[in-house]
Amino acid sequence: MKHTLPFHHPYRHDFVRVAVAVPRIRVADPAFNAGETVKMLEQAAAEGASLVAFPELGLAAYTSDDLFHQRALLDACAAALASIAAATTRIPVTAVVGLPLRVDHLLFNCAAVVSGGRVLGVVPKTYLPNYGEFYEARQFNAADNALSREVAIGGATVPFGNELLFAASNLPLFRFHAEICEDLWVPIPPSCHAALAGATVLVNLSASNITIGKSDYRHQLVGQQSARCQAVCLYTSAGVGESSTDLAWDGQALIYEAGELLAESERFVNGSHLLTADVDLERVSRERMRQNTFGQSVARSKAQLERFRTISFALPVPATMPMALRRSVARFPYVPSDPARRDERCAEVYSIQVQALVQRLSASGIDKVAIGVSGGLDSTHALLVCARAMDLLGKPRTNILAFTMPGFATSERTLDQARRLMSAVGCTAGEIDIRPSCRQMLADIGHPFAEGHADYDITFENVQAGERTSHLFRLANLHGAIVVGTGDLSELALGWSTYGVGDHMSHYNVNASVPKTLVKHLVRWVADNGSVSADASRVLGDILATVVSPELVPGDASDTPAQSSEDKVGPYELQDFHLYQVLRYGYAPSKVAFLAWTAWHDVYSLAEIKKHLRNFLYRFFKTSQFKRSCVPNAPKVGSGGSLSPRGDWRAPSDSEATTWLDELDTVPDA
Repeated sequence: MKHTLPFHHPYRHDFVRVAVAVPRIRVADPAFNAGETVKMLEQAAAEGASLVAFPELGLAAYTSDDLFHQRALLDACAAALASIAAATTRIPVTAVVGLPLRVDHLLFNCAAVVSGGRVLGVVPKTYLPNYGEFYEARQFNAADNALSREVAIGGATVPFGNELLFAASNLPLFRFHAEICEDLWVPIPPSCHAALAGATVLVNLSASNITIGKSDYRHQLVGQQSARCQAVCLYTSAGVGESSTDLAWDGQALIYEAGELLAESERFVNGSHLLTADVDLERVSRERMRQNTFGQSVARSKAQLERFRTISFALPVPATMPMALRRSVARFPYVPSDPARRDERCAEVYSIQVQALVQRLSASGIDKVAIGVSGGLDSTHALLVCARAMDLLGKPRTNILAFTMPGFATSERTLDQARRLMSAVGCTAGEIDIRPSCRQMLADIGHPFAEGHADYDITFENVQAGERTSHLFRLANLHGAIVVGTGDLSELALGWSTYGVGDHMSHYNVNASVPKTLVKHLVRWVADNGSVSADASRVLGDILATVVSPELVPGDASDTPAQSSEDKVGPYELQDFHLYQVLRYGYAPSKVAFLAWTAWHDVYSLAEIKKHLRNFLYRFFKTSQFKRSCVPNAPKVGSGGSLSPRGDWRAPSDSEATTWLDELDTVPDA
């Protein structure tokens, strides 16, 4: 079904819009409460939601207490459920509502699932709290006390039990399970087994009175459950209208996905309120596939999982969405947008890199490093890491043997920056003009440049890159040092390095799993956090303002780099976005393009995104893997992945890119 939807429709890319509703209610007035529920169903449908969760016992009010044993109230709740089910014949949405229900002479606290004019199934609460302010065992029975597996509702026989899964026949990845309040607070919630049985969406109907600190604890519960189960979790609680005889209610609603908070409602709203978000079912599915211990957990729980029954239904899918994708898609997935979290991230990444280098030096018994400093971004950050490592080791920074090696295209700007940076860091600074040795090699191999021709081909470029690396290794030999590499994750992904005797190689690379967009923030963080001198901070600012360039091809101006890496490989801000989606989640190119358009449409057109994504896919899958298959040791710093064949990415060096490029062709240009 999803492939018949237009490209810009979120459901085409395995997103589904879900909602959590907190209606205003009246205690023991099911008719009124049903009316409010229907109003919120209409609102949810108008906003394009397919599934809506309502609070625990919301048709009666959780605080009805002993009124639950009054037949008039129970009959009114049954009538209210029937009216809500009837409303879903005209309102295209599936709802999960809470009510008391009599089954086999027992009363159960239930979640009823309604859609398409009928009740699909009823789930009784498994765990009844009878401590503190809770007295549920006084009125209700636990799910395990039920004998019947079916119940008659409105003239129809409906599945009944706490082991029900509701599966959308038209969206294979959408399968949900419902549990009720306390079920989530126990050591092994029923939703754990439901997730192992295939539920991708876990719905919790709560009443949950509010006390000091409880809101934060709910976040922990729901967030950790969604992370542990690799699932979407919808959480709703009772709000205005519940009795305040002894308790208070804040109406908190939460939507989590794989441990990530997608949406949270305001609390203490004096009226009904609805929370919506678009959840990524493919992300859930792929995380379970990637984390193979999820499957091992399935194997260990087979006896429990065989109890589950699946109810198939057609999930209402809006033909057109009333608005764009309703979730935040980070432009810079490797870099938090919140300044405080960004600083924390930078501090942690920096510490990981420093610790890894300290360990390598300690284990090798070597106390010196050799590093090439270009005056550009990557070597700057690597030099800063080296400086901090020496500080922690109690070694002088003069043990850093830093060399800037100007070539045919080195600009005055970057050369000046390299000199100033080395001086500010306090390392042993050296300068080697590689042009004579490059001319000798170009002459030895018969390159046209040696005869005076301005032939700046790939050989001309690689001779310079190779000479720099060759010098560094021999200098390291001479002085008893290891060569610290500076190339970053973005360059590895795009193959933007000179293989072998070139910037591809080092003894240890501190930057190999840090993408270009994050390197920029790391350098800025060091410049701004007061850990370096004013002179160092100024030169770091100048480096940040310099175009990213390999500086291998001469230009007309000598004061700025003539080459731009992004002219060849595409904008790093966009290519890092593509890398994250492909490496972390394995999404198809069409979904990557959709997400990129969602995040970047005010900067890049869809046609431009396709162009740069095509470049990325070809370079990543077709031309660059042979370089990644033999990269130096380097620390992994983030869950976004590394490209080491000993870590997150093992791939054949002779793969084709055709499959990815063909799939990209399904994306329109606008």
